[in-house]
Amino acid sequence: MKNNKKAWQIFVYYLGISSFMSSIACLATLYFMMDGLNVKNTISASIMASSFFFASVGVVLITIGKCNIPSFKVDNADT
Repeated sequence: MKNNKKAWQIFVYYLGISSFMSSIACLATLYFMMDGLNVKNTISASIMASSFFFASVGVVLITIGKCNIPSFKVDNADT
């Protein structure tokens, strides 16, 4: 069984990893800003929402990057 990953699939996989890194960066930003902010602050809520968004996008993109997508090309070998 050959592993025929297309270039866009590899790109999407690494984009998913960078999305997870962005999620971790949002959480780190929230951790370091927590001294001056309250959890109920609007900025804290938006950073938490951004972290959740980036993590969710990362899951979807890594799943797309790892799956085996078949080729939908029509072969003209029968004619």
